Amino acid sequence: MPGVARVLAALAAPGEESRLVGGCVRDALLGRASDDIDLATTLTPETVVARAAAAGLRSIPTGIEHGTVTLMAGSAGFEVTTLREDVETDGRHAVVRFGRDFARDAERRDFTINALSVDGAGTVHDTTDGIADLAAGRVRFIGEARTRIREDALRILRFFRFHARYGAGAPDPEGLAACIAARDTLDGLSRERVRAELLKLLLAPASVAAVTTLSETGLLGRLIAGIGDLWRFERVAQEPSDAPARLGALAVFSRDDAERLVGCLRLSKAEQADLGAYGRALTAVKDRVEIDTAGMRGLAAIHGARSLNLALAALGEGTRPAVADPARDLLARMVRGETPIPAFPLTGADLVARGIPAGPQIGRRLAQARGHWLAAGCPEGAEAREALLARALA
Repeated sequence: MPGVARVLAALAAPGEESRLVGGCVRDALLGRASDDIDLATTLTPETVVARAAAAGLRSIPTGIEHGTVTLMAGSAGFEVTTLREDVETDGRHAVVRFGRDFARDAERRDFTINALSVDGAGTVHDTTDGIADLAAGRVRFIGEARTRIREDALRILRFFRFHARYGAGAPDPEGLAACIAARDTLDGLSRERVRAELLKLLLAPASVAAVTTLSETGLLGRLIAGIGDLWRFERVAQEPSDAPARLGALAVFSRDDAERLVGCLRLSKAEQADLGAYGRALTAVKDRVEIDTAGMRGLAAIHGARSLNLALAALGEGTRPAVADPARDLLARMVRGETPIPAFPLTGADLVARGIPAGPQIGRRLAQARGHWLAAGCPEGAEAREALLARALA
């Protein structure tokens, strides 16, 4: 990423050292691009800020009390953290002191594959056997798993997320056992932290297997305050879908479930909207016996093609409703943007222009006309519009 060399040059000082650390090193070894580049340094935060200013780099004290400063090289941001050693942890917060030993700093990280570092000469440093674990597809806690989890209970979720992204085969037995034993500690985490980690997990390549294990071990219920439908989740995970859609497939069976998850996970407004749209689409289709092309047009006009497609994917083929092949093809074209989603062709201005006084009756007439339009399969064209207008004016 442009800017890395500038940051390393700004931090270069006699007797000091700065390295790239963590995920960017791990991903580079796997041949994957990484937009999140972090650095660790022996310099104190105050010195980092001073050297950045001297090099013309803007600094942001994003977590300076914990030793972290973000340096801006153009539009790119790089987190620079002074080496640390844990003094005290309680599962949610850690008391740290600054250090100068990269190996000790690595030991306080979560997993061996996240404890790799690269110095300015390009040498990879591995003090926890992370390279071997990465090659084997093994996500393993550094040191004793129970100790790492006591330091931060969110590492339970991170264990499953990283295994779903980088792991192969079954999860590490010691790590899995420690996560199960510490399940009560999940209740003490902020819902915002749980939300962020869970949504990332749902998008991981092996999310289905990871969520299945979460469910079988009783951890999933603590995260979503309910049960999960693994069959629906698997079907939607096979579709191009974002995290809210996958969360909906996993945990939404009705509108009430969507509202529960909003509070349980502190979802953003955009995520709330996506989850609500999915819940409404699911409610609309699951009680239907069949859907033909006219019905599909009406449903898409109300719920949107994307939410409708995901709701039908969650229910699966061979279940109710029976979707006619032409209707399924129509929906696929709407999802791809090849066929426009039907749009109601009348507005209040159309009625006012025909002599209907402005007021509540405009809304009532439009609602009645829209209901007829939906029931008729959302007809298009000038003739259909004029017939609809005549009905609204009658």
